[in-house]
Amino acid sequence: MEFILQIWGGLFYLLNKILFALAEGKKVPLKKKLKVSGWSIYILGVPAWVIILIDHHNWIAASIEAGGIPAMLLGLYNTYHDYKKPNKGFNAFVTLCTYSSLALGVTYSLYVHGGITSISQVLEIGVMLGFLLGSYYLAKNNPNGWLFFMLMNLSMASLMFLQDKPILMAQQLLSFCFVLYGFNTTRQNSLTV
Repeated sequence: MEFILQIWGGLFYLLNKILFALAEGKKVPLKKKLKVSGWSIYILGVPAWVIILIDHHNWIAASIEAGGIPAMLLGLYNTYHDYKKPNKGFNAFVTLCTYSSLALGVTYSLYVHGGITSISQVLEIGVMLGFLLGSYYLAKNNPNGWLFFMLMNLSMASLMFLQDKPILMAQQLLSFCFVLYGFNTTRQNSLTV
């Protein structure tokens, strides 16, 4: 069962990063289609990640994955509306979910483990910051989200290495390559505009 979860979560996550990276530099209709697909695909992979992370008592990372769904939905909404129809209520809800997830995951992990007592928890904090801030910034069309995704990918790859999950470690490293590509493409496009 764990093998299936690794394939499911890893494949959907990797497809998300590929679609996001390929969307950079494309004309609006194709860019929009790629990003809408990317946001949707990621949401479908969240259950597998949450199950894997809970199974290994990675409370911070699990809460971030589950709590990040509203940011994914905001990204989907904003992309669908070409960032021209901001929804202040939805944005406030996503902000509340983001900060609540941060607080819940960290607090529970500190409670269960009696503080920051392992390298796994430090890596989870890197995952947490990278995922939530990366998703939040990209949902608002801010290219700094790519930098936070790099932190997330490297932290999660290291965590999966420590927990003997080679499929997910490899997927995170491949995702890092696409995140780097997306970041570089965004940077080059901003310099030529």
